[in-house]
Amino acid sequence: QVLLVESGGGSVQAGGSLRLSCAASGYIGRMYSMAWFRQAPGKEREGVAARDGDGSTSYADSVKGRFAISKDNAKNTLFLQMNNLKPEDTAMYYCAADQTPSLGLGSPQAYNYWGQGTQVTVSS
Repeated sequence: QVLLVESGGGSVQAGGSLRLSCAASGYIGRMYSMAWFRQAPGKEREGVAARDGDGSTSYADSVKGRFAISKDNAKNTLFLQMNNLKPEDTAMYYCAADQTPSLGLGSPQAYNYWGQGTQVTVSS
């Protein structure tokens, strides 16, 4: 069984930075797809950044140039570095994983494993 636990959320002012972490326990193969999604109140869950099993990454247009996804394979931990945060980045952020190696920023339904989420609030 795979367990994902996010941390690192918080409240920051616009222009600030946060680094989210997602610690994975259980079996997470190196070729698993892993991604960050977010969901704001009243909105659908949307993909933010993804890392495929071959290491390739993809980003939502709204975060390109500001967010960076990375993974420490030795520690089974996924990261999301978020810089120049904007109020519209306010949402619950979720870590997701799946054994399919090339999901990218596909539908959230494609990912089998999810964390409980960490809240990010950006004030203007």
